Amino acid sequence: MSAVFIDSSFWITFRDKAETQHSNARRMGAELARQRAPLISTTFVFAEVHAYFSRSIQLREQVISDFWERGVIRLIDPAYSDQQEALEILRQSQDKDYSFCDVVSRVVMRHQKLRRVASFDDHFRQFGEFEVIS
Repeated sequence: MSAVFIDSSFWITFRDKAETQHSNARRMGAELARQRAPLISTTFVFAEVHAYFSRSIQLREQVISDFWERGVIRLIDPAYSDQQEALEILRQSQDKDYSFCDVVSRVVMRHQKLRRVASFDDHFRQFGEFEVIS
């Protein structure tokens, strides 16, 4: 099974029971586990997810475990050159409201030759080059 990039919108929805798509995210997560699809993300995505849950000790600790301790997700630390490439894309896409993290994710996905992304973020559809699992 091909690897899947994990976006912050997916993992937040996966962990936050109050999110409207929570049950869908849990179902998707179970299916990815059943397929044994390798899950890949970045330290930037981790930072977004951790910030979202920073006021909940239990969820914050769960996210740290998910990303750093349990081996659920393989983390990539984006290189400085990835970040510079992302900045250039942002400058060329001023008509879009992409976040820096989303564009860094896009660059990392390209470099890692990843085609599938678990996301509830429309930006990955707007990029037009990935299969969005949601």
